[in-house]
Amino acid sequence: MSRLVGKVLVAQGGGPTPVINQSVVGVALEARKFSQVTSIYGAVHGVRGIIDENFVDLTRETTHNLEQVAGTPSSGLLSTRDKPDEEYCARMFKVMQAHDIRYFFYVGGNDSSDTVRIVNEQAKAANYDLRAIHIPKTIDNDLEENDHCPGFGSAARFVSQAFQGVNLDNRALRGVYIGIVMGRHAGFLTAASALARKYVDDGPHLIYLPERAFDTDKFLADVDRVYKEHGLVTIAASEGISDANGTAMITKLLGKEERDSHGNIQLSGTGALGDLLANTIRDGLGIKRVRSDTFGYLQRSFMGVVSDRDAREAREVGEKAVQFAMWDDVDGSVAIKRPVLDYSVDYELVDIKKVAGKTKHMPDEFINAEGNGVTQAFHAYCRPLLGGGLPESHRLRAPAVAKILNK
Repeated sequence: MSRLVGKVLVAQGGGPTPVINQSVVGVALEARKFSQVTSIYGAVHGVRGIIDENFVDLTRETTHNLEQVAGTPSSGLLSTRDKPDEEYCARMFKVMQAHDIRYFFYVGGNDSSDTVRIVNEQAKAANYDLRAIHIPKTIDNDLEENDHCPGFGSAARFVSQAFQGVNLDNRALRGVYIGIVMGRHAGFLTAASALARKYVDDGPHLIYLPERAFDTDKFLADVDRVYKEHGLVTIAASEGISDANGTAMITKLLGKEERDSHGNIQLSGTGALGDLLANTIRDGLGIKRVRSDTFGYLQRSFMGVVSDRDAREAREVGEKAVQFAMWDDVDGSVAIKRPVLDYSVDYELVDIKKVAGKTKHMPDEFINAEGNGVTQAFHAYCRPLLGGGLPESHRLRAPAVAKILNK
């Protein structure tokens, strides 16, 4: 058991999720059980809050209100897009020393895990006793070493239900619908749209993922084939789809490149990709009723669409992080493992270097041979993560009445 006496610091980084607060509350409530913890601080706005010494004392928060916040989507401690380098982390580390922080828990994705790695290395170099643990979260589901990530199941549930509604709408008035889903390098969330299908002609009929090169000619051929078969087409596409040369389709179709503050191609915050694909269909196939939506922030913090399983696991990764630090006196990254074919999970602490800065992609067995859909193996993998009580659509089954004038 760890003999370190001092304060706990917990923070949230990167994009919010529907269940990220469960992890913070898991840390706060579990840490209260250990006598070596003198206080539990939360950093407001993630690593930026650490630099600015912008802390709140979660030790003095009521258990009831913590539980209320746990059930609320988005980042209760607020977040940041700062991507710390060595110098940034050194400034964070000085603040931690000044406040006698001995346990640091950072809830986040790829970049956040790398921050934990750097801080941990700096503490060791300074011979400062610190336990730093990364707690996984991302709706992209792209962290290595994890079977799946907290936040993904609930976002996938939203995407699935959104396409369930789109199926009903598109069947009523018939046309081509394109839904753009988050996912720069990994297509898990877009693939979850397939779980909306109930009837054989339900959409999405076509699914395009970053793991497969996007070819405009093949895309038009796919749309033409489905439209002729069903008289309508529902399409799910990842924001990060790229051509065979790795050029993002939003850049290729737009004819120019826009970048965010991190130097990445700007994919989010714009409906351009959906509009460009819609125009490609209108111009290439002459279909007039073509519509597109970009889900954007809706899939990250939508109230009332939370997977019960996702919420439980998000709480447990926070609790396990504290237990690993306190009971086992170790550093690393908490990882969710699925050891059986049915469904159960274990939590392991893995070397942070196996997670930091790395991206997991959809396995080949999850993507169909044509590269425009998913397999039954993906359904078996993803469906349990959406939790229980999924709504179900129904169709009228009344027989058709014989025509008199229009035989």
